[in-house]
Amino acid sequence: MALSSPVKEHPYSHLIDTLQDGRIKFFNLQKLNDPRYDKLPLSIRVLLEAAIRNCDGFYTKEEDVQNILDWQQQQNKAEVPFSPARVLLQDFTGIPAMVDLAAMRDAVAKHGMDPNLVNPKCPTDLIVDHSLQIDYSKCAIQNAPNPGGGDGPNQSHGPSRSTPSRPLSRGGSQCGGQRGSCSKAACSDPPASSGRSPASVQQIENTPLLCPFHLKPVSETDTALKNQEMELTRNKERLQFFKWCSKAFKNVNVVPPDVGAVHQVNLEYLSRVIQVRDGFIYPDSVVGTDSHTTMINGLGILGWGVGGIESEAVMLGQPVSLTLPQVVGCKLVGTINPLTTSIDIVLGITKHLRQAGIAGKFVEFFGPGVSQLSAPDRTTIANMCPEYNATVSFFPVDQVTLKHFKKTNFTQEKLELLESYMKAVKLLRSYEDPSEDPEYSEVIEINLSSMAPYVSGPKRPQDRVAVSSMKEDFQSCLDEKVGFKGFHISKEKQDILVPFLHCGQEYQLAHGSVVIAAVISCTNNCNPSVMLTAGLLAKKAVEAGLVVKPYIRTSLAPGSGMVTHYLNTSGVLPYFSQLGFEVIGYGCATCVGNTAPLPETVVDAIKQGDLVACGVLSGNRHFEGRLCDCVRANYLASPPLVVAYALAGTVGIDFEKEPLGVTSEGKEVYLCDIWPSREEVQQTEEDTVISSIFKDLRGRMEQGNTFWNNIECPDSVVFPWDHKSTYIRSPSFFSKLSKEVPPPQSIENAHVLLFLGDKVTTDHISPAGSIARVSAAAKYLLSKRLTPREFNSYGARRGNDAVMTRGTFASIKLQNRFIGKPGPKTWHIPSGQTLDVFEAAERYQRDGIPLIILAGKDYGSGNSRDWVAKGPYLLGVRAVIAESFEKLHKNQLVGMGIMPLQFLPDQNADSLELSGKERFTITLPDSLSPRQQLTVKISEGKSFFVTALFDTEMDIIFFRHGGHLRYVARTLL
Repeated sequence: MALSSPVKEHPYSHLIDTLQDGRIKFFNLQKLNDPRYDKLPLSIRVLLEAAIRNCDGFYTKEEDVQNILDWQQQQNKAEVPFSPARVLLQDFTGIPAMVDLAAMRDAVAKHGMDPNLVNPKCPTDLIVDHSLQIDYSKCAIQNAPNPGGGDGPNQSHGPSRSTPSRPLSRGGSQCGGQRGSCSKAACSDPPASSGRSPASVQQIENTPLLCPFHLKPVSETDTALKNQEMELTRNKERLQFFKWCSKAFKNVNVVPPDVGAVHQVNLEYLSRVIQVRDGFIYPDSVVGTDSHTTMINGLGILGWGVGGIESEAVMLGQPVSLTLPQVVGCKLVGTINPLTTSIDIVLGITKHLRQAGIAGKFVEFFGPGVSQLSAPDRTTIANMCPEYNATVSFFPVDQVTLKHFKKTNFTQEKLELLESYMKAVKLLRSYEDPSEDPEYSEVIEINLSSMAPYVSGPKRPQDRVAVSSMKEDFQSCLDEKVGFKGFHISKEKQDILVPFLHCGQEYQLAHGSVVIAAVISCTNNCNPSVMLTAGLLAKKAVEAGLVVKPYIRTSLAPGSGMVTHYLNTSGVLPYFSQLGFEVIGYGCATCVGNTAPLPETVVDAIKQGDLVACGVLSGNRHFEGRLCDCVRANYLASPPLVVAYALAGTVGIDFEKEPLGVTSEGKEVYLCDIWPSREEVQQTEEDTVISSIFKDLRGRMEQGNTFWNNIECPDSVVFPWDHKSTYIRSPSFFSKLSKEVPPPQSIENAHVLLFLGDKVTTDHISPAGSIARVSAAAKYLLSKRLTPREFNSYGARRGNDAVMTRGTFASIKLQNRFIGKPGPKTWHIPSGQTLDVFEAAERYQRDGIPLIILAGKDYGSGNSRDWVAKGPYLLGVRAVIAESFEKLHKNQLVGMGIMPLQFLPDQNADSLELSGKERFTITLPDSLSPRQQLTVKISEGKSFFVTALFDTEMDIIFFRHGGHLRYVARTLL
């Protein structure tokens, strides 16, 4: 980022020093000659450097620099700005951000200003990665193509789907019971009278994969290509808009689809550790609209996830405003157990830090144990920091980091420059030298020797279960009352076995049966050691004669083609495939609800026995019902354990005492027999994860793909909106935009739209999966003459406010106390009718009645999504009153002009005897201040106090303007 003013006018120009014989300048913070600098945590030193470099007297002042330097006294007190080096967008949250900027250009033009003023000032990378759906998978075809992303033919509810545009063969299909080596038994298809397409077509021995459009052979490697073709065709309209953005806006780089997931592209291609721009060198840093952005901290790059609204503000030149955080030093000691994977370490650290209560704090790792962790290990650990509510988990750069970049895309010259700069500003660490340890707010010590293999579930990522105790823990889940872990299955029904036919063979399902096993496109896949462990485990399993039952939905969706590259180079990919874990494409799939439908006979068996069926996935999100409606128990596990549980076919197994399976010769095979040693994995990693991986990625990044390269897009300064489009629509955020800031408006006689309990997640508020056929969004799309197969997903339609507003609070798992059962319904109080949430809100808005939401603890936890604030705003919600908020979501509400109001301690809706049927009046004073208490009056004549969660003066400014977007637009005007 360029200096905000000439060097001679810069208040810290005396700190400017040079590297490489004066060719590159930098701000040498050691020239401050302040002993406080050497005691600062290294993450705070990055904040300090950015404040000094960007000190312009307006957004960043000398007072801010001094507050950061005085971190020991100012932590949790001073509000400071942070100007990151770049912004990272994924397409789900990137498209509404870019749509907003396009709409802002319209608004500026209407006021007679140059629309080119609306242009990102901060370099922005947008990665198209979230639109992949599993239309094709091995086994051979588990479901007919489903371009609309709606219900598949194997689901037992809803009307049958219309016939695919390309005819299916009328020839009979044959399959067998084993993957890849099938007997020729007749497949069990649904009755012809049902009107359904064939539900399952299995691969015949020694024949290739069959195309679901023609039932003609295609090679196994074409599975990913066919999924990519469907992805590109389905999302062509969005891709045209993205391409227009890459041409119309400066500082916007669009990474085309099928390159990789946003977090991995960030790690493998965009990360720099240092940035060199306009002759200055400075630390790389990033804010991103993906919750996995935090994994970049494993490479010593400061970064975290923000809402789409905040990211737009940064793109337009505003710094992120944050309260100077406390920094918890996490000291790692001890030696890692050979059987422990980085995922086990992640879950262990997650447990310790969650119990430590570090919400909103920075975590910085130090101690001799850090040196045992590879760079990929560190990024895996850093990735999970949102699960224990830290802002970042920071690993300062050390020799391990430098060795990692030596294998990637760094030249020797750049490595030397990186090391010289890091040493000059004391950002390079030696973890073995205690004299370099900074002073932290507090220190938590974790012994790596205590880490054992764990999984997490069955409903929340923080509920860790030791693998050795998994069988007993799942039994207790069956016994316990329905709650965060319990399913309350009566004793007499716990041993039920439900037989069913699949592809001509009979199988049985029980409580704990695994029906989904997904090594998915999530961030732990970036860790070669974990993925190679899984691959070597698959290899040893196949060699031992073990198989995975064919009805289990297995998938391997790496976040990057680089994973496929090193799995293939190491020779383990064919063994993955033989067990059913075939690469189905690159992008978010199972993790965001894009799982292929289960076989109909499996669904029927689950429903017949009211079974608690299980999914096991190597991700970090598994809320109940997210993977599949009928799969109630979902466990997060490392990739090798996903393979292990798929082989076992159940989570109710003691790996130490019970075999994974029995070979055709009758030999029992235990997990310890096929688990690869740490030395074997490390040796394979060294032999395969080499610089060619990153050279290949660079080539694919620069070349794009033929489909993307051939896309045509408009050549105009303002976007020519197509009013018939159901993907891209100009939102109404700038309607009636005035140059003057309107006075604060009180909320008078508001009704409660939703009366919610604890743990309302962003999945509940703004689902990202398929669009249900009976939803308000579906009614809208049907009115636009679309068929259900053309619905696509909420994520793909985030550029259409009409769809996203109707999709707000559309989760089938939403627990609204007005209704008393899960579902996207609410009570329209004036009429007493039960309606879709959107229909009720529409009636309230038509009658001019403002709305509020009542909620419990942890409102808005989960993934960062800007529609969780935009949607409620467009529904007419003016305030949310809750016991507590997820910090990021609270910021998003403020960024859209919605008041986050918190009950006073020891108070909630129940203690105040609120039924939700009252009318609420919240009077705003002329002058608001951070954390001010406000009075809420209700129609029964009672009143109570709430705390307005405006943390900073900037929050209040944004709220008065009606959010970030209007603030930026008015600033331009």
